[in-house]
This record gives sequence, structure tokens and C-alpha cells, in this order.
Amino acid sequence: MKYFKKLLGDRIYLSPRNSEDAEQFTEWLNDFNTADYIGKSGELTTLEAERKFLTENITPEAIFVIVTIADNKMIGTISLEKMNWINRTATLGIFIGDAEYRSKGYGTEAIKLILEYGFKYLNLNNINLDLMEFNTRALKCYEKCGFKEYGRRRKCRFVNGKYYDCISMDILADEFEGDYIRNKNI
Repeated sequence: MKYFKKLLGDRIYLSPRNSEDAEQFTEWLNDFNTADYIGKSGELTTLEAERKFLTENITPEAIFVIVTIADNKMIGTISLEKMNWINRTATLGIFIGDAEYRSKGYGTEAIKLILEYGFKYLNLNNINLDLMEFNTRALKCYEKCGFKEYGRRRKCRFVNGKYYDCISMDILADEFEGDYIRNKNI
């Protein structure tokens, strides 16, 4: 697979997502170790359905795959979705599908890259996300990136026989600090 270095970081880069990655996404989305944490464990993802989804959801906004610089390996996906250009808001979505790359800072680096892109290139003012209360790894990562909790919906997600709270977090443009994109000119 050919990837393109749109947003270059220290160990990873973000490349536009395309339908040729459908098989890898199908594998990840059918793995409880990924699906439980993104709220998709109750869904069945077929290769045909994922190909169709990736083909129909190609947008010029901010939907990327996360690729390692060292070996050009796709390890996950990250996006800014539900863009509202009047209010300058978006929703962050991310997962590291390759288990070897979890809890090693790759997600944090990807989030910092896309936040800089969202705030400094797309002129967004507020980026939010939701996560389930049991996802402590993601909670620590989001806090490290500057997100703050602004609400909680109680017992709204059903996973593996139990209900869990959904935590809502956001970050504002004036709260974001840092310079993470290595391949920019200005």
C-alpha cells in the first residue's frame, strides 16, 4: 500500500485514508480488543461493508490512517468528523488497531498532529470526543493532549453484559499548545 506523508511527526505520519485498507480495518473492527473500546463490539463488519464504507466516506476533510515512519506500517486511524464550519467544531475519532503499538505513545502523537492541523490549518475552535469509562488508557492519553471532561452520560453504553458511562471531553483552540507537524513550511 502506498501512503502519503500529509502530517509528519517524530515517529509517525498521517496519510489520507483510502478503500485499499479495507481488509485491515475489517480485521481490527472484528477484534474485541479494538471494537470494545470504540463501541463497535456489537456490530459485525464484513469486508464488503467496510470497502463500501471506506469508498463512500472519503471526504476532503481530515480522515487519516496512522503510519509508522520506520517501516511504513499502518497501525490505526484518526479523524476529525462532524465538522461544523459555522461554529468551528469537530469530533475526534481514533483507534490504534495494531496491538503491538498500543500504550507506546503513538496515539498521543497522532492526536497532537491532528489537533494542530484542526486548530492551525482548518481554523477549528472546539474539538470534542466521547469515550467509555472503562477506557482508562484513552482517558490518560486525552488528558495528556489537553482534553477536559465536560460531561458524562450515565450507563448509556452496553458492552459485554454491563452498562458503562460515556465521558464527553473537549479542547479549545486557545488551550492547545505545541508544534508537532514536522513537514510544514511556515
